[in-house]
Amino acid sequence: MNTVTGRLLRKGDYLFGSYVKPEAVDGYINGVNPGDRADVLGRFPFSESSVDAAVGFAAVGYRVWRRTGINNRAAAVHRFREQLVNHQEPMAQLITREVGKPLWEARQELMATIRAIDFLLDDGLNLLAPQVIDEIGARSDRLPRGVVAIFCPYNFPILVAAVQTATAVLAGNAVIVKPSKFTPGSGQAHIDLWDGCGLPRGTINMIQGPGSVVGHRLATHPELDVLMFTGSLETAGTITRLTANRPELPKLIQCGGKSTSIVLDNACLDRAVYEVMVGAFLSAGQRHNSTGRVIVVEDLYDQFVERLVSQSRRLKVGYGFSPEVFMGPLISENLRSRYRRFARGMEGQGHELLLPPAQAEDVGRGFYVRPCIIGMDWENHSPVLAGEPPGPTLLVYKVADWSQAVALHNQVEARISTSVFMDPSNPVIGEIKERLRTGGLNINRGTIGASLRLPSVGMGTASNGVVGGVGLINLVTHPRAQLTESRDFEGLPKLPGVNWDEPETVEITAEAGLPNNDDTTDVGDLSSFLELSD
Repeated sequence: MNTVTGRLLRKGDYLFGSYVKPEAVDGYINGVNPGDRADVLGRFPFSESSVDAAVGFAAVGYRVWRRTGINNRAAAVHRFREQLVNHQEPMAQLITREVGKPLWEARQELMATIRAIDFLLDDGLNLLAPQVIDEIGARSDRLPRGVVAIFCPYNFPILVAAVQTATAVLAGNAVIVKPSKFTPGSGQAHIDLWDGCGLPRGTINMIQGPGSVVGHRLATHPELDVLMFTGSLETAGTITRLTANRPELPKLIQCGGKSTSIVLDNACLDRAVYEVMVGAFLSAGQRHNSTGRVIVVEDLYDQFVERLVSQSRRLKVGYGFSPEVFMGPLISENLRSRYRRFARGMEGQGHELLLPPAQAEDVGRGFYVRPCIIGMDWENHSPVLAGEPPGPTLLVYKVADWSQAVALHNQVEARISTSVFMDPSNPVIGEIKERLRTGGLNINRGTIGASLRLPSVGMGTASNGVVGGVGLINLVTHPRAQLTESRDFEGLPKLPGVNWDEPETVEITAEAGLPNNDDTTDVGDLSSFLELSD
């Protein structure tokens, strides 16, 4: 169907290779275009009872899929990659309609997803290869863990869902995907692509529903083997509490919290302003690594702020299908209300609204706002280093020098990535790198820039410390070491005192029980018996 207009076909949950509409409906998700509230994508039914069915079917699918050879698993992931390529444009249009991001940005998400799958097929296969040490009969294999639950965010509804699902499938697991309540259509479209890849029934499953009902039941299911969550810090805390009685459950918790930029002496002003502005306001500030804070040395502060405010006023906000739009709407009215309240609260605490919050005008019936920039009087009032500035909100801090900038940065609660703008030849760059406590460091690049090939992990409250990217292979598998003895048993040395094959009757003398200080018996290397092989 046309993904730009009209209601989507609501197919239900995807269980054991087929779409099934729940018999006992607990409620509906109302899919609404955040860029045009009059555009209703459809009402998607959900049922808590679908969770048990999905886990049961996934367990069945896992028993088949785990026995499938790695080459066949890679072939299935490659078929999924081809499906992405073939459906790239309609998928991008659906993302724009359902999330609100401009069409050019949605297309970038699809291209990034395809690149990530390529990297997974290259680097992931190397990670899954067994390690063999022939000379001691040793090897280590990475084995799938079992049933993997994936909780997907709304801001990257295809990228996160597709890459995490493909990683789990390549490693031999079965998957249950729960899309965000804001993106049921994208979640369904993602599963449509897997449906054409010829996997055994039960390998891929999907259930719709809000986190408070379906997500709660799925996260606490006792037969889950891995849990992957990407979303808000608040929900991450809830999941952590719900799974506190399962310390053995491997979990990936990615809760963003936004990132920080630092602008130092001798930085290229135009570059710093451009990268900070784009990092703060692209995707309406709704990326996990959006720039939420920028720390600027006092010698550049006035110039930087003047240029940043001037350029940010010029950003084009509008409907995602309109040409040359930089920023679309927020995902919901709730987030728009939080955006307004946050800025007014900062003003009430004594901070300065350099670019006050405002609703974008003449852009349609959506959740549109304009960028907001707040100058933080952090030395006289609360520095507000905890929490995530909502939507397109940027907090600006003035500091004396690079040392104070780094010290302030390291107090920020969430540190998923950090940008430092400075002359690369500056001799203090080494000391800055040493002191900064951050998951990712970009020199003269914005916080949203990242390589899909590099391992990454947010620090502070940004994550639970589990590596993302291709490194997720290590989460959805476990290593199993194996030692094989092929030497003839008769020729192997025996441990002292065992008396192997000695006569059963031994004449005991008085001297026999005394230590023999002259004993020079050489038992040889017994490390293989004592688990000390190297």
